[in-house]
Amino acid sequence: MKVILNKDLAPLGEEGDVKDVAKGYARNYLFPRGIALPYTESTIKLFESRREEIEARKEAKRKDALGLKEKLESLELTISMPAGANGKLYGAVTSQTLADELTRQGFPVERKRIELTGTVFKSVGKYKAVVKLYESAAAEISVTVEGQAVKVETPASPARGRRHAGDHKAAPDTGAAVPAAETPPTAETAPAPEPAQAEPAPAAGTVEAAPDTGAAVPVVETAPAAETAPAPEPAQAEPAPAEEQAANSEAQE
Repeated sequence: MKVILNKDLAPLGEEGDVKDVAKGYARNYLFPRGIALPYTESTIKLFESRREEIEARKEAKRKDALGLKEKLESLELTISMPAGANGKLYGAVTSQTLADELTRQGFPVERKRIELTGTVFKSVGKYKAVVKLYESAAAEISVTVEGQAVKVETPASPARGRRHAGDHKAAPDTGAAVPAAETPPTAETAPAPEPAQAEPAPAAGTVEAAPDTGAAVPVVETAPAAETAPAPEPAQAEPAPAEEQAANSEAQE
């Protein structure tokens, strides 16, 4: 359907332009926000009465665009980005990069108004970019892309040489200590065992402490030696009774 723009709307058009748009776009977006009006006889008459006013605003826009064009073309933007030794950038310079730089220098420009040669700049060097301003007015700006050196740290090489037994070598990837190979120890001659000394037998009935638990353990008693019976004393002759002594004396006579 046809509509008449009541306001400037990039990239659709400017105030007073007649455009053909989708019905849904017009009813759901343009009409509710007052950006456009339906193309009817009444709206045509309305804009005819405002034509001089609209043309005056467009002329002011043209003058502003010419002044901005002169300022932009006098600029020389310098963009610094990390780059390799061959001049290839670690990244790319885009239209958003230039829009940010222009805004930083006091010239706010929409990203979609900036056109780059080849879409992006991927190497150091000098380039040209075009900034669309108003209607057919456009500014060509100079862009210099400089590379920033990137320091690359090389890992230190491990020390070479003979390793001693027990030394540790740092792992090149993880940094963990790795034990070096050890030489087998020299076999030593075992000392001759000392002759065992006889320990005195404990007295009968004594108790020895257990070596591990400390509990008292009774010692086995040895059988007592057999005692020798005393020799019998010799029998002494008992004196004979008096009668036997008298008989014996008579016989001797």
